[in-house]
Amino acid sequence: MLRKEFDKQIKDCMDGNLAAVKNDKWRNKYHIMAPIGWINDPNGLCEFNGEYHCFYQYSPLTPMGGLKFWGQYTSKDLVNWEDRGVALYPDIAEDKDGVYSGSAFVKDDTVYFFYTGNVKHAGEHDYILTGREQNVILVTSKDGVNFSEKTVVLRNEDFPSNMSLHVRDPKVWEEDGVYYMVLGARTVDDKGCILLYKSKDLYNWEFNSIPAGERDDMGYMWECPDTFKLEGKDVFMFSPQGIDAEGYKYNNVYQSGYAVGNFDEGKKHLELGDFIEIDRGFDFYAPQTFEDSKNRRIMIGWMGVPDAVIHRNPTIDNFWQHALTIPRELILKNDKIYQVPVIELETLRKGEAYKAEVSLEEGKTLEIFENNTFELNIDLKNCNDFRVSLREDCVLSFKDGVFKLELGKSGYGRAMRAVEINSIDSLKIFSDNSILEIFLNDGEEVFTTRIYNDSIDKCLKLEGTGTALIEKWNL
Repeated sequence: MLRKEFDKQIKDCMDGNLAAVKNDKWRNKYHIMAPIGWINDPNGLCEFNGEYHCFYQYSPLTPMGGLKFWGQYTSKDLVNWEDRGVALYPDIAEDKDGVYSGSAFVKDDTVYFFYTGNVKHAGEHDYILTGREQNVILVTSKDGVNFSEKTVVLRNEDFPSNMSLHVRDPKVWEEDGVYYMVLGARTVDDKGCILLYKSKDLYNWEFNSIPAGERDDMGYMWECPDTFKLEGKDVFMFSPQGIDAEGYKYNNVYQSGYAVGNFDEGKKHLELGDFIEIDRGFDFYAPQTFEDSKNRRIMIGWMGVPDAVIHRNPTIDNFWQHALTIPRELILKNDKIYQVPVIELETLRKGEAYKAEVSLEEGKTLEIFENNTFELNIDLKNCNDFRVSLREDCVLSFKDGVFKLELGKSGYGRAMRAVEINSIDSLKIFSDNSILEIFLNDGEEVFTTRIYNDSIDKCLKLEGTGTALIEKWNL
């Protein structure tokens, strides 16, 4: 009965607001967005029976992020996505206040979906130490679109006694015939960490360890943990909350990043190297990865940040907010993750590329943009500094070993993000109606941001030292 009631509420909401959503000039062309309302974390990423599946945190009844469902998109090629509507509803006692984030694990002919069922009890509670249930719930599917009944596999009492009631975001994998589940957590003394469980059958889980965390300098909560191997090394990706800004680092309210390390033999301890932000822009959080049939480790992130108060998104006036990034392949080089837009995105290119070679010393303004949806590649030679301007008031600059992304009015409160980098020999920019994803040096550093320029700026302005080779495609 609950599902029918939810479906009616969603239909009524769409009847009243969908026209405004579809007619918004800032609605994007090739990025995943919720059909209406709010989208946040990508969930349940997987490839199954020849299709890619992207689930996501979905609040269809409000653009401000209310009760969470799982929405779903599927694709044959990581480019063209089909909306499958609501996949999972908050329709049992153990998830009545939200189907929170989780992951997918494919085994033989079945997909196993694990997520956090959120429950908040009425009364005087802080919902950190009292009043909350964080249930790990399992559903299965034989086709990726129809789902089994829900099974609760972990409850509050299954977590260590020094944990707060913030334990969530299960990610599951198999290694040497054993299934492992990692959960993000916050201790009672406000230190972020991860919990590791193991299982022989995916239904019965036993506590294994707290392999990493509980440090004084790494925040009070670790969200969206993800462990995987690149080049034979254990990579741990997570989204810590509570890290103070440090120069150009950690400037968003919460961060997302990774550390390269190694588990010990019993997975009791995960030795980690330095924490590195995975994206330096204004709008990136809660990334999730999966391995596809081509043995690629692919990541998608949420183009937003929780609790952001300095900047805003004007699309809320038209009853929608946020988007997901393009899929990015992860490659490890010298313990540094490079992010490369998946090759399938080249199929978005329309017609012949615009090509030009420009001397930056002379300065140049090129009228090359017909709309806001394009791919722009700039290869630099003998360049020690540059300034690139586009989309009315977006400035990308490099000088004295610092790259900066700066926005004016179009940022709606987003002003500047930067990174220290020795040199830059290439920029790749994916531009959508209200999005920029900027890749430096074949993905050595990446900046993701929303951008809301009022009109079509046809001009690309360049100045600096050296030479720029330019390619631009309409998308």
